[in-house]
Amino acid sequence: MRLLGKTAIITGGGGGIGRSTAIRFAKEGAKVAVADIDSIIGEETVRLIKEKGGEAIFVKTDVTDSEQIKALINTTKSTFGALHILFNNAGVGNSEVRSIDLSEQEWDRVIDINLKGVFLGIKYAVPELIKAGGGAIINTSSLLGLKGQKYVSAYNASKAGVVMLTQNASLEYGKFNIRVNAIAPGVIDTPIIDHWKQDERKWPIISRANALRRIGTPDEVANAVLFLASDEASFITGTTLSVDGGGLAF
Repeated sequence: MRLLGKTAIITGGGGGIGRSTAIRFAKEGAKVAVADIDSIIGEETVRLIKEKGGEAIFVKTDVTDSEQIKALINTTKSTFGALHILFNNAGVGNSEVRSIDLSEQEWDRVIDINLKGVFLGIKYAVPELIKAGGGAIINTSSLLGLKGQKYVSAYNASKAGVVMLTQNASLEYGKFNIRVNAIAPGVIDTPIIDHWKQDERKWPIISRANALRRIGTPDEVANAVLFLASDEASFITGTTLSVDGGGLAF
């Protein structure tokens, strides 16, 4: 078991990549705190972990609220004793419109969840990771954090910001044996792409726009997150790992 004796927090753990990673972490021996703004899907992730013999709790969390992030970390520590891994995964997309047609309110919401949420996670988790003697932080960026695409300005900007924040944090906290990396998923079969699936014109193009000519699964991304969280990645920090089927090269 690659994470035996470790405690992990996963934001956005109620579904998609977050749920798959939470289940995978638990299978590898981690005690998991599942954080999500949606209690129903968050509790379901915990149920799935427990029915397989794993240890997990659910903590309802809005990642844009510093008090809720602090409560998440305190609850995790009081329940499991320490914190070793943080997976900053919560995120949202934005309406596919030109940047001049995107409302300020939606811009703020996307930046707050996708970028500020990662900042707050790092800000309040790092002191606990230092107390634990080090650990790993993995942040969810995106293929669209590495390349531009029309009509998703807030998402592009937020996910590119995650890449830079990851590098910054790796430089600041490496001396404390804290590794900070990011993943950049391509098109993955999660609810965030459901609207694309309904587009009979776009979907045949989007679903094959990479070297492997298919979309990815949440489990395939979870494998990458597990690697970065584990000691197998002990000399890897400050990097962004593309999990996109060759989408960046396409």
